[in-house]
Amino acid sequence: MAIIKPFKGLRPPKNIVQDVSCLPYDVMNSQEAAEMAKGKENSLLHITRAEIDLPEDTDIHSEAVYQKAVENFKKFKEKKYLVKEDKAKYYIYAQTMDGRTQYGIVGAAAAQDYFDGVIKKHELTRPDKEEDRMVLTRYLNANIEPVFFSYKAVPEIDAIVEKVVKNNLPEYDFTAEDGFGHHFWVVENDEDNQNIERLFAEKVPYTYVADGHHRTAAAARIKEEKKAQNPNHTGKEDYNYFMAVHFPDNQLKIIDYNRVIKDLNGLTKEQFIQRLTENFKINDVGNRCYHPKKLHEISMFLDGEWFQLIAKEGTFNDNDPIGQLDVTILSKKILEPILGIKDLRTSKRIDFVGGIRGLEALATRVNSGDFKVAFALYPVSMKQLINIADTNNIMPPKTTWFEPKLRSGLVIHEL
Repeated sequence: MAIIKPFKGLRPPKNIVQDVSCLPYDVMNSQEAAEMAKGKENSLLHITRAEIDLPEDTDIHSEAVYQKAVENFKKFKEKKYLVKEDKAKYYIYAQTMDGRTQYGIVGAAAAQDYFDGVIKKHELTRPDKEEDRMVLTRYLNANIEPVFFSYKAVPEIDAIVEKVVKNNLPEYDFTAEDGFGHHFWVVENDEDNQNIERLFAEKVPYTYVADGHHRTAAAARIKEEKKAQNPNHTGKEDYNYFMAVHFPDNQLKIIDYNRVIKDLNGLTKEQFIQRLTENFKINDVGNRCYHPKKLHEISMFLDGEWFQLIAKEGTFNDNDPIGQLDVTILSKKILEPILGIKDLRTSKRIDFVGGIRGLEALATRVNSGDFKVAFALYPVSMKQLINIADTNNIMPPKTTWFEPKLRSGLVIHEL
């Protein structure tokens, strides 16, 4: 069963939380980070993207950047931009997008659960990317940014969250520059904190990594490092845990993750479409963006027009957790045999566009001439994601997109 502990959070005072909080460090480049932090000396970007306080040509992975992050982290605590709680607590973090709100519990997940298979994953990780996520944690001795987890909803946990939200004003409540709402409650009642920990241990057999596979793997490896360095290790030290926001599965919505391709692999438009007819029924739906309406339906933008591609029987296997995915159909019936794209991780002829950008972004990239064709996919469901994780399968790369992104800086977990 899942071990989720309360922790003594390091948090900003409510009057500056909107300035301190920021998007995750890996959804922007250095120039964008500098622009976002402009005029905000207390933006967490001065820690998560510390290169913005150094000369422009500074290597973002250099020792100077990490030392600057350490210096800024120390300054944030000295200036009370970040203040430590006096006792361990859980937190409720809610996000609102398009009129829909999802409520997550911020707690410290047990790193050992990752090794024991209690924390389930659906993506492969790369050691080099794990190492990249570990470096800043080593320097700061803290989980600066949370991981996005899910679990199968438990009514008793929902009831506690509802009670906290209903009976207390949020500690933080603001709308970020992207238009998404962020709401944050501190669970002050001791009984509520105890019951949350007990219910996870009794009612939640597994948690699922929704977004942040590399950060999760990195946190688990950090635990092993620190254990090896500590001759008096007991298993109760803070480094045995890492910060995650746990959302019930029935509140989450996965957004589509789409593809753009640079060329038709030497085929003409007519030849390409003819090849597609082997496995798809094709309908020309005009020049207006067309969203897939259901599973096994793919939208394609080519030469200024949108097409509906309906996968024929036999091109998918609904009894196979991976074979039923539309990303699998696209890869096995179009990308590999027709366009010659075998490895999505390494091919330079393909790029990926999160559905949050809209289908217009696909048309724009094709119309620019940089890409030849685009494919839009019906979103994967949480049921599919959990089924894949439970059967120890791995999704193809770039299959799920979760939005809104978790805001960094609302709370930090020190090791």
